[in-house]
Amino acid sequence: MFVVFLRFSNNKSRARELMAAHNEWIKRGFDEGLFLLVGSLQPNLGGAVLAHNTTRAELEARVLTDPFVAHDVVKAELLEVSPSKADPRLAFLLT
Repeated sequence: MFVVFLRFSNNKSRARELMAAHNEWIKRGFDEGLFLLVGSLQPNLGGAVLAHNTTRAELEARVLTDPFVAHDVVKAELLEVSPSKADPRLAFLLT
């Protein structure tokens, strides 16, 4: 499982212009079963993605296709988490 932090960068001012393409990138991640959760980092710091069912290399390649990353609206940081205990509702993350 991975947590991806997308922290605003030098071109934050282009976020509005690229938002539709960024939202399509997010939609594809959900449609393909990779993204579990997407949300904003507060206060207005960027965003975060919880991803699973992928390898680090595959996720790194996917993140590079995010228009926000490609146009330096955000800098991406990937953290890999090896779950060892979970609420029963999240047990699927332990496999």
